[in-house]
Amino acid sequence: MGPLRILGGALAALALTAAAQAQTPAKDVEWPSYTADLAGSRYRPLDQINASNFKDLEVAWRFKTDAIGNRPEFKLEGTPLMVGGVVYATAGSRRGVVALDAATGELLWMHSEHEGARAGASPRQLSGRGLSYWSHGDQQRVLYVTTGYRLISLDAKTGQPVEGFGTAGVVDLKQDFDQEIWPDLVNGEAGYHAAPVIAGDTIIIGTAFREGFTPARKANTKGYVRAYDVRTGKRLWTFHTIPKKGEFGYDTWLNGSAETTGNTAVWTQITVDEGLNTAYLAVESPTSDFYGGHRHGNGLYGNSLVAVDLTTGQRKWHFQVIHHEIWDYDNSSAPLLMDIKVKGKAIKAVALPSKQGFLYVFDRVTGKPVWPMPETKVPAGDVPGEWYAPTQPIPSKPVAYARNGVAESDLIDFTPALHAKALALAKNYKLGPVYTPPVVSQQPGPLGLLSYSAQGGTNWPGGSFDPETHTAYIYACNACLGAYGLQPAPEGMSDLSWVVGVAGLPVVMIKGPGDGVGADAPPPPKTPPSANAGTGRLTVDGLPLLKPPYSTISAINLDSGDIIWQIPAGETPDFIRNNPALKGLNIPRTGQSGYQIGTLVTKSLVIAGDGLVTTTADHPRGAMLRAYDKANGKEVGAVWMPAPQSGSPMTYSLNGKQYLIVAVSGGAYSGEYIAYTLPSADN
Repeated sequence: MGPLRILGGALAALALTAAAQAQTPAKDVEWPSYTADLAGSRYRPLDQINASNFKDLEVAWRFKTDAIGNRPEFKLEGTPLMVGGVVYATAGSRRGVVALDAATGELLWMHSEHEGARAGASPRQLSGRGLSYWSHGDQQRVLYVTTGYRLISLDAKTGQPVEGFGTAGVVDLKQDFDQEIWPDLVNGEAGYHAAPVIAGDTIIIGTAFREGFTPARKANTKGYVRAYDVRTGKRLWTFHTIPKKGEFGYDTWLNGSAETTGNTAVWTQITVDEGLNTAYLAVESPTSDFYGGHRHGNGLYGNSLVAVDLTTGQRKWHFQVIHHEIWDYDNSSAPLLMDIKVKGKAIKAVALPSKQGFLYVFDRVTGKPVWPMPETKVPAGDVPGEWYAPTQPIPSKPVAYARNGVAESDLIDFTPALHAKALALAKNYKLGPVYTPPVVSQQPGPLGLLSYSAQGGTNWPGGSFDPETHTAYIYACNACLGAYGLQPAPEGMSDLSWVVGVAGLPVVMIKGPGDGVGADAPPPPKTPPSANAGTGRLTVDGLPLLKPPYSTISAINLDSGDIIWQIPAGETPDFIRNNPALKGLNIPRTGQSGYQIGTLVTKSLVIAGDGLVTTTADHPRGAMLRAYDKANGKEVGAVWMPAPQSGSPMTYSLNGKQYLIVAVSGGAYSGEYIAYTLPSADN
């Protein structure tokens, strides 16, 4: 493990002090946590940037992340913080931390770790999604988790490690974990790329694992959630997401499979209600994504929303949104905490967006669904050794805001000829409603199940909401389609009986679509392999198999449970507009496929960028950061970006001037944070 690299020192401290003195912190003008607040809102009631001037935004400053690591990063997913006139962000292939002047983007200090083989073996690499801020009196700290799964506390004024925290500012998260990490602390599979959450003096950390459809071991690391004292780094409690013998829920793992199953982690953002002293954990699925024959039973707390006591980590309530998950529909979004009024009754609510396109809404005090979620019979499959849950809870309200099953009526229908080709292609696969189980891949068919599971609906960016209007704004992908068949695991590849594969083709270790490579690895290919590698191209004459909209943004009022508007997200991609098969046709705006888009809400706008690069008569080749009227979804302005949005946007006000920051990257364009503001005359 190499030495720390610190830049800036005393000069940084002076600059930070001056920046802090230049602004008296005021409520709702800063962005002090990853989702703006502990409730997960991504909301700030700022309105200097509005429908009348959004198109006039200009670049205030930009920060390229290439030098923070030994090579550029092409997957920058971060959302910065802004406190006291300073922007804090993670960046670069080594996941460095930078402090920038919020008005100019000047680098004030930088901290970076050289973790050697431990970073190279990490299941979650690159710059991650963010960091956390804490202060008390004169003490100011930023905390983050390294690629090697170590929690580090830095002095926010200088970037220096805090000596009284852990060991020289570091807590090794692979230790004191209530389990042994296999095979050792260097190579053991455990990491984290989300931002830690801090409530009071408590910091909560989840776990993340390698993204992949063909795990090597069913007994993977268990994704326990832990809390630490933010001052000292002392562990306060551990919540066992797979219960130990004698704990509540252990008997939901039949045949003792709680002892031999891993994952079931919280890899997405955690939210907290400090008034209720409760943290809300969105727990992912157990090992493995598409086969659960080694873990019969419903398997708590897999795919559950769990409310735990902030002080003790004890379970207050839970709701399992999927029993015995075998679709890769892992809980991927931060729970949204908002106060609503349903039929005149005030409710403290928690709403969980999902890959299924369901928004699960509960009373966050009791865990009782706000609207009925009846257990609904779902089909069983015939994969040898598998166990199938006979029912799943389906929300009655809100209705699904995204596609979550595949029917013939979902196939492309721009022309009768294209629809006929789509029907012919689809006959090679299994189609069905949500929770249709995966199939054994066979020749000539079905080769696999057509499903949105890996990237569909709402993924890690989650949703946002306006606490004043009680409306949630949620992006979803409708065209993130994969085909998932199962094949016997080749000897030596995995100890699971069945893994993802295609009949007639060699079974290979398939990584998930977001799996990154570390600072010491070669750069990724410009065109990554398909998530459904080996299952054939799910296209018709170069067009998506499914009809548009390819993605949507939905506004869902949680007082009524109704979708009040829904729009395609982004303009029609070039390969649709310029496809010869569509020449002469008037194609309505389709939106763009992609799973990395997060929304920002201000006093009057919903802001989200494009996930693809396009070239139109209105703008040069690039992507657009777009603003929509949050009352009706009408696009009211757009500003050019050199690459797609790859991290969720944020906003703040400094010295009377509002700024927007968004991370862009992808393809051949390496990671960059871009800050926009209005020309001085417009402020």
